[in-house]
Amino acid sequence: MDRIDLHTHSSFSDGSLSPREIVQLAKERRLRAIALTDHDTVAGLEEALKAGNELGVEVVPGVEISAQYPPGTMHILGYYVHASQPELLGALKKLQQARAARNPKIIQRLQALGLEITTTEVLDLSGGQVGRPHIAKALLNKGYVSSIDEAFSRYLRKGAVAYVEKFRFPPKEAIALIRRAGGIAVLAHPFTLGMDKAEELALLVHELAEMGLEGIEVFYPGHTEKMVVIYEDIAKRLGLVCTGGSDFHGNFRNHSDLGNTILGKDLDYGILKALRERLMESKD
Repeated sequence: MDRIDLHTHSSFSDGSLSPREIVQLAKERRLRAIALTDHDTVAGLEEALKAGNELGVEVVPGVEISAQYPPGTMHILGYYVHASQPELLGALKKLQQARAARNPKIIQRLQALGLEITTTEVLDLSGGQVGRPHIAKALLNKGYVSSIDEAFSRYLRKGAVAYVEKFRFPPKEAIALIRRAGGIAVLAHPFTLGMDKAEELALLVHELAEMGLEGIEVFYPGHTEKMVVIYEDIAKRLGLVCTGGSDFHGNFRNHSDLGNTILGKDLDYGILKALRERLMESKD
């Protein structure tokens, strides 16, 4: 039982399962370890860690922070963060407030398009902070789309008709927040940056490494075999660790499933060992 999943989301952000339910599912699927990496919040970590201790599943305390990157989408994963660190909590609160201010604007744009959904309907779908997946679920429930993915592609993704931008920290600040909270910073799903040329991506990742980035999420459901080769090569050249995960959201996303193979391969515990070793090295 050496399989892992280092990218999951609970009902405290935009997933459909509670932290305990995710850990229970990991136990059922015979995963050795998971990381809870909710968007812009660490509120679910206490529950996840407690469940992990009780059920014998190693839980890595994590977070996923959105960073400024106008050409595309940049997310920074933080692993082994101290969830009670005041600076981190203050920064995440600012991001949560920005997300809360954006949601009504998105709903207003959808209403202007003739789609009859309400803020109350969206709130009823959330157990924690509200995000775009909850709006997508409301659209699905009303029959306006046939899937969550369609809701994003037609209305909610960056550049779509109902998309609304929100406040994000610059990459340097997002990485620094993670490091000052005792964690290690990893670039999530690089393909969302929208960079087609490998060398341009390498230059950007080099800049991020200069800011304190120490890893790349190489293994991800949206990555092709060619992408994996490119990302592994960049990580090797820059001395960064490689991580991976399903980006599990439960029923809100159709493309991810907890602990599933990625391109036919399991994510091995050795990935987590390398991540932990890098964390120890950074503290020496």
